[in-house]
Amino acid sequence: MSEEMKPTPEEAVGDDGQTPLEQFIFHQRRGLEEFGKAMESLLPPRFKEHTQAAGNEFATGFRVLIDAAIDEIKKASEMEDHDAPGEADHEAQARANLSAEEDEESSDGASKSGKIRVELDD
Repeated sequence: MSEEMKPTPEEAVGDDGQTPLEQFIFHQRRGLEEFGKAMESLLPPRFKEHTQAAGNEFATGFRVLIDAAIDEIKKASEMEDHDAPGEADHEAQARANLSAEEDEESSDGASKSGKIRVELDD
């Protein structure tokens, strides 16, 4: 172990205000940092560069996939929005036909069959 890695007495003791749990966490974090440095020194110099590039490509692939899914959802939503007014128009026209027939029947008197006829245009 080199002199750089040995903690100084101030670091080992920690602040007087630290609890034993905080001191434990401090030393565990330092241990993980040193372990990371040790592992990094075992790997070839360009390994980190290629690993980062691979991670970036992986993330870019998911972005493309998610963007395509968002576009498809938007298209489906727009198609649904265009279909909805058409259905409302059919319902409004059916109500208008119904009220017009009711007006005719009420002017003529009672309905002959007791049934209401509704016509829908397709």
